[in-house]
Amino acid sequence: MTTTDTAVAEAVLHLQIQQFYAAQMQLLDSGKAEDWAETFTEDGVFAANAHPEPAEGRAVIAAAARKATDEYAAKGIQRRHWLGMINVEQRGADGVFAQCYALVIETPRGGQAKLHVSTRCDDLLVRTGGRWQVRHRQVYRDDLS
Repeated sequence: MTTTDTAVAEAVLHLQIQQFYAAQMQLLDSGKAEDWAETFTEDGVFAANAHPEPAEGRAVIAAAARKATDEYAAKGIQRRHWLGMINVEQRGADGVFAQCYALVIETPRGGQAKLHVSTRCDDLLVRTGGRWQVRHRQVYRDDLS
């Protein structure tokens, strides 16, 4: 593979991961918690330094996401996740380590948007059945690090 071929392959991979994150976060922010959980592998893990224990397994992740989504909806708060500064490292033929910054913005019904939290997200992503999924996600809130 030439240097140009390698650069093109890396750019394509980076774009694929950006698109994955855009689609994934729009699912969550639109209240489709179960569809969002489908972007994790069956044995996926969602861990965060703000939570005492990781959520392990897609069903557990889906239940936790549904609970949080419903709580915010009941409070009249729209959440948006803004991911950027994405760094992607190939890990084998069908895996990547992706690291990004994620800002969570909250807008109360009839109110002003505000930055709720700033985080770093470390993901191990795998390609299964032709699509990317999260095998392990670790979220680090900046205010707790």
